[in-house]
Amino acid sequence: MGITDTNFNKETARLRNEQLKELAAEINKPKESDKLVVVILAAGLGKRMKSPDKPKVMFEVLGKPMIDYVLELALKLNPEKIIPIVGHHKEKVIHHLNHKYSNNSIYYVVQEKQLGTGHAVMQAQELLAGFSGNVLILSGDVPMLSIETLMSLIETHISGNFKATLLTAHFSNPSGYGRIIRDKDGRFVKIVEEKDATEEEKSVKEINPAIYIVNSQTLFDSLKKISPDNKQKEYYLTDIFLHIPSDKTGLLMIDNELEVTGINSVEQLREIEIALSNSDDI
Repeated sequence: MGITDTNFNKETARLRNEQLKELAAEINKPKESDKLVVVILAAGLGKRMKSPDKPKVMFEVLGKPMIDYVLELALKLNPEKIIPIVGHHKEKVIHHLNHKYSNNSIYYVVQEKQLGTGHAVMQAQELLAGFSGNVLILSGDVPMLSIETLMSLIETHISGNFKATLLTAHFSNPSGYGRIIRDKDGRFVKIVEEKDATEEEKSVKEINPAIYIVNSQTLFDSLKKISPDNKQKEYYLTDIFLHIPSDKTGLLMIDNELEVTGINSVEQLREIEIALSNSDDI
């Protein structure tokens, strides 16, 4: 048969199309750095909210539970999974989210004992077995965070080829927050919780609002190395940064103090409501 034989031409075209499909699939295949899971810390009791029968994240801000703001923000990122870590009155949080959001990317993890934020994230390890990508960790009590800030955080993390990247902010009154400690050249050294801070460290006004993006393997490898050797006898999530090289740790500082303010009291809730009522992003 000649090379112009119809069957030969069809077979050649078929093979070429298959090769092109395989190439396109490889090109469009998500890179490890593009894969994302969002973890939402939502297990806290919230003692200062003065309502022990109500989960902290279910307190309403302008008529909407504060966790709704965070979950809706996570959905905008279109992650592979959204993992609320629940604990105190977990059934109320799960029932609310299941009733309001019918999304098959939402998975729940339970922190039965309140042993700190590091312990909370440890509970997600089994669910993320085999996942290779980045884990964005958000707090369920920070309702004013913007999608623009999160996109900037993710971009900083990926473009800098960091193992972990922290969002930070300068607070005029940093009381109650962990402090970001830098060296004389402005490079990241550590995070110190206020209860464990020296007087000099307490004078630092760059705070840690507990919003991070971390490579998944780095995250769980580091969690294995932390311990509750502190005044609270808790596993601090911030201690993972003691086990991540500082040159592989990125920082993104923002100017908007209210955007990363966590709600820990009734008074803070009212302050956030006033700020949100004056915002265009409600």
